[in-house]
Amino acid sequence: MKFRIEHWALSLGLCVAACAALTRAQDTTMNTLAERYVRLVLAVGQHDADYVDAYYGPPEWRKEAEAQKLPLPEIGSRAATLSRDLAAAPPVPAGDETAQLRRQYLTRQLEALRARVSMLTGTKLRFDEESKALYDASAPTHTETDFADVLAQLDSTLPGTAPLIDRYDAFRGRFVIPRERLDAVFKAAIEGCRSRTLQHITLPPGESFTVEYVTGKSWSGYNWYQGNYRSLIQVNTDLPIYVDRAIDLACHEGYPGHHVYNVLLEKNLLRDRGWIEFSVYALFSPQSLIAEGTANYGIEVAFPRAERLEFERRVLFPAAGLNPANAAQYYDVLALVDKLSYAGNEAARRYLDGRIDAKAAADWLEKYGLYSRLRAEQRVRFIDQYRSYVINYNLGKDMVAAYVESRGPDQWAEFARLISSPRLPSSLTVPH
Repeated sequence: MKFRIEHWALSLGLCVAACAALTRAQDTTMNTLAERYVRLVLAVGQHDADYVDAYYGPPEWRKEAEAQKLPLPEIGSRAATLSRDLAAAPPVPAGDETAQLRRQYLTRQLEALRARVSMLTGTKLRFDEESKALYDASAPTHTETDFADVLAQLDSTLPGTAPLIDRYDAFRGRFVIPRERLDAVFKAAIEGCRSRTLQHITLPPGESFTVEYVTGKSWSGYNWYQGNYRSLIQVNTDLPIYVDRAIDLACHEGYPGHHVYNVLLEKNLLRDRGWIEFSVYALFSPQSLIAEGTANYGIEVAFPRAERLEFERRVLFPAAGLNPANAAQYYDVLALVDKLSYAGNEAARRYLDGRIDAKAAADWLEKYGLYSRLRAEQRVRFIDQYRSYVINYNLGKDMVAAYVESRGPDQWAEFARLISSPRLPSSLTVPH
C-alpha cells in the first residue's frame, strides 16, 4: 500500500512538473509573439494617425517604429507570418480560461490588424464586411419603418406644428449647461460616478485623470489613456452640452468606463501577468467594441434610471442652474430618442456603401435620429474619420448588457470581470 501511495505521489508530482513546464513554455512563446504584435501595431501607427489609441510599453519600441517606418506591404507580410506562428504555438493548459482568452484575443486582434493594413493599401470593404473584420461583429440592418413608431410617439409627446426636429431642439435647448457652469457640473458628475464605482471595483492607488475642454473635433468626448493608471479626458465644446451629457461622459470616459477599463487591463494583465500586448490599444480592433460597449453600459450600471434621476435632481440640475422639476420629463423624452440609436448606424452603412452622399447622410440623421443639423454634420465627419466604428457604441452596449445580465444578478461583479479580461465580442455568448 505504501508503495502504491508513493508511486501515485511520484506520478502526480511528475504531472504537476510537466504541466508547469508546459505553462512556462506556452507563456514564453506567447510573450514573444505578443511583442511582435505590439511592434506591428506601432508600425501601422506610422501610416494611420488614429490607429494607436494608447501605448505605454517600452519607449524604444515606439522610437524604432518611427525610425524604421516599415512599408505597409512589409507590415502585412510580417503580420501573416505572425498569424502562422501564433497558430503553431504550444496549446494553452486546460483550466486557465484567461490564458485561453488571451490566445483567442491575440489571434483576432492580429486578424483585425491585417484587415486594417489591407484597407490602408486600397482594399474596399462594405460597411458590414468592414465591421466584422475590424470589430468581430456586425450591426443589424434597419429601414425607415423601424423608426416610425418611436417618431410618432415623440411627435405626440412634443406637441406643435413645427417639424419634429425643431420641436425636439427647442425642448432640449432648455437643458443646456451654461458654459460658465460646465466645469462645476462635470466635476460633480465625475465625483458621483467615481464614488459609485469605488463601492464595487478596487482600483490601484494613484489612479486619476485630468479633464480638458477642446474644440474642432468630430467627437464629443475622448479618453487618451497615458499608462501608469492615468488618463487625459477631453470634452469637445464646439456644440452646446446638455445636462445629461455630464453623467454620460463622466461614466463613459471615466468611471466605470474607459479609464477604469484601461486601468484594470494595465494592472491585471500587463503588470500582474506580464502580457505586453496590453501595453498598446489598436483602435480599429475588436477591443474597441468591448471598450465602447462597456463604457456605455457602465452608465446604467453606475446609475440605474431611478437613482440617476434622483442624482440629477439633487446635484446636477442645481449645479447647472436648471429646474429639477423638469428632470423626469426630460429623461422620458431622452429614453424615446435613445430608441432611434441604430438610425446612426444605418446612415453610416448607406453612406460608406456609396448609396447616399454626405448631405443625405446628415439628412437621414436629422430625420430618423433627431440630430440637430450641426450635430448631424459633425457625426458625418466622425463617420468619415472612423467609419464603421460607430457600431461599437450601441451594438457594443447591447451585446455587453445581454452578456452581463445573463450571468447573474450581480451586475457590478460581472461587469468588473469583463473589463479585466481579454474577452472578444464573439465570445460574449448568452446561454439559452
